[in-house]
Amino acid sequence: MSDRIYLARPCIDERELEAVKKVLESRYLTEGPMTAEFEKKFAEYCEAKYGIATTSCSTALELALRTLGIRKGDEVIVPDFTYPVTSFVVSLVGATPVLVDVEISSYNVTAEKIEEAITDRTKAVIPVSLFGNPLDEDVYKLKDEYGLYVIEDAACSAGAMLNGKKIGSQADMTCFSFHPRKVITTGEGGMITTNSKEFAEKARSLKRFGMRSVNGQIRFVEVGTNYKMSDILAAIGLVQFEKIEDIIKARIEKAKVYAELLEKVDGIKPPEVRPNTRHTFQSYVCYVEKEGMRDKIRQELARKGIESQIGTYCLHLEPAFRDVKRVGNLENSEKLYYNLITLPLHHELTLEQQEMICKIIKELLK
Repeated sequence: MSDRIYLARPCIDERELEAVKKVLESRYLTEGPMTAEFEKKFAEYCEAKYGIATTSCSTALELALRTLGIRKGDEVIVPDFTYPVTSFVVSLVGATPVLVDVEISSYNVTAEKIEEAITDRTKAVIPVSLFGNPLDEDVYKLKDEYGLYVIEDAACSAGAMLNGKKIGSQADMTCFSFHPRKVITTGEGGMITTNSKEFAEKARSLKRFGMRSVNGQIRFVEVGTNYKMSDILAAIGLVQFEKIEDIIKARIEKAKVYAELLEKVDGIKPPEVRPNTRHTFQSYVCYVEKEGMRDKIRQELARKGIESQIGTYCLHLEPAFRDVKRVGNLENSEKLYYNLITLPLHHELTLEQQEMICKIIKELLK
């Protein structure tokens, strides 16, 4: 096969090019009116009161922790099965990350797993709605039950829905990514959504060097940094935002095709879609039930020009997490790390390509 099948492809056309051109011609390139409009529209989409655009989801998470006053001596519970930055940001603000296991079927952390790790030092939890699959609603209830802050790492979950409501307003602060592999992209970029005016104002100050308007004058009232999104990226984001529902619809349709094809294949389990949720399939991630076969499938797909990926990382197996506190044996995280495979999913993927991919998998799992 000569044509490469990519794992992911951003949905970019002339509209993004024209939007960037207009910003360049305006000569207003830093954070400005485009960013403000993107913040407003994205927050409204998420049914949240405030949006704060950032340079990435990583910096959004760090800003959220700093906004909520998380500091040295505090513990923050994070899932062991996630991209490392979910935990790194906790260490960056001086607090202690605590790793907990996830559920094997949803790949997400549950309220039960979090509760096992709560101590009198626990101040927050960062649950991850992984791959576009919404969290269980019980996770959000921990805010009231234990007096904890819930900062949702929704890097993968723009547009995902739980009980008819979009992700972005259930947690104290929700952080999104606009990396090219995400549902919509700005190249690099992120967003915080929140319903708290206090949190929104502090996050805006912290991402702008700690500046606030005091009696009509700009004053530096706290130690901040520069995590602003430029109008160039926001212009791309606004065009992408107009496409988001069409992009999600296409991803769901292609995910259904995969599910139908893979149901006929023994040894691989398609991703779970729970009732009353909208899974956006930022990544199409399957569980290979035959031990040792995930990497063999990836090797064969690569040999035929088809990109694939693991699911994500099991943090306690990485050198940087050797001394990080953990609760439980984290066995589900390890199983998912060694057995999940991410298959190509994007608007350019054809039915014929999906059939080819599934045929290769079926032959290998015989």
